[in-house]
Amino acid sequence: MIMVTGATGQLASLVLDELARREVPALGATRTPAAHQRRLDLDDPATIDLAGVSTVVLVSAGYAEDDQVVARHRALLEAAARDGVEHVVYTSLTGAGDHLGFALAHRATERLLEASGLAWTVLRNGLYAELVGALLTWTPAGLRSAFGDGAVAAVARADLAAAAAVVAAAPAEHAGRTYDLVGEPVTAGDVAARLGVPLEGIGLGEYRAGLLADPALLPFQPPMLASIASSVRHGFLAATGPDLATLLGRPLTDPLEVAVATAAAMRPDRAA
Repeated sequence: MIMVTGATGQLASLVLDELARREVPALGATRTPAAHQRRLDLDDPATIDLAGVSTVVLVSAGYAEDDQVVARHRALLEAAARDGVEHVVYTSLTGAGDHLGFALAHRATERLLEASGLAWTVLRNGLYAELVGALLTWTPAGLRSAFGDGAVAAVARADLAAAAAVVAAAPAEHAGRTYDLVGEPVTAGDVAARLGVPLEGIGLGEYRAGLLADPALLPFQPPMLASIASSVRHGFLAATGPDLATLLGRPLTDPLEVAVATAAAMRPDRAA
């Protein structure tokens, strides 16, 4: 049986949908499970139960401080070794992302995997095209961005989910492999041009100040988001590669279309 962690999250739910479409039996696991899902609380290691699971798709338990994320992943891997799991597929971060503020937890987890004694596959996911669109801010005049002229090899979340399903369905074929799953370069200017609106560029200092002033953000989030803008701006996330298209056996979903759709959905009502 395949288990997908974080089942209520956007990526994990798409992985489960893709496995179902392929008629591959799979079970979702989450802290607050729905029907036909298993409870999985990585902050409570004593309760982790992976009995009957042969392959785990470990969707990164991010959105926390590094030590908490790594502790969650360590707890899962220790339980996997204890309960007889054969293979772990981990959704990591593209190799070009080492300058990002959330890279450390991913690289630490990769080390834990390699030392676990389990068979493993690492999927180094590029930045979501959806995220690229969401990080562009609407103003009365158009869009605002701290990305400068930089491009990011963005990838549709659905393509990453499909790749995870491909690997999970036949894990032995991908044992010990690390795939860099990136898409095609997208710039903030591309998104603005497709939407037919002006683009206002802002500096990293102004962007960071705005993040720090946002009461909705947790303490670790402003530096994380600022690192994305800085890395894009200075050209660290633009490299492409063949791994994703090879795994999928088809052309990639156009990341620009996805980024544009996301940005358009966030546009304030003109009548408001």
